[in-house]
Amino acid sequence: MKRFLPVALAVVVMNLSGCAWTNRHMPWHHKPKPTEATPTPAPSQPAPQPVTHTPRIVTPDNSLSATVLRVNEIGRFVVLNFPDGRMPKMDQHLFLYRAGLKMAEVKVVGPQQDTSIVADIVSGDAQEGDSVRDQ
Repeated sequence: MKRFLPVALAVVVMNLSGCAWTNRHMPWHHKPKPTEATPTPAPSQPAPQPVTHTPRIVTPDNSLSATVLRVNEIGRFVVLNFPDGRMPKMDQHLFLYRAGLKMAEVKVVGPQQDTSIVADIVSGDAQEGDSVRDQ
């Protein structure tokens, strides 16, 4: 036991001295002196502003839409199909579009059967497959 005590004491002293030396001589231990001026890097861009979102207002599309089923050039009328079931009023004017261009104007005259109704061609020309809208 007498030989063990000096060896253990020597090991403890060496470990403590090594830790003390490491703390003083490592790069993270050295801090700038308060008298030294440390330059602050200039921001390259302005600070980003917080993003504010405006609420989006969603309104339902209440416009009428249909397609031309049949065209009678001699009688100057068309048969329109409204697949969503909403039908136009009698004597209402609608517009026929082909490839996004307004091609004709029609006036709803009836008769109506299920989702189809007849309309007179007021101006322009119509073809089967044209889209119909109220605007």
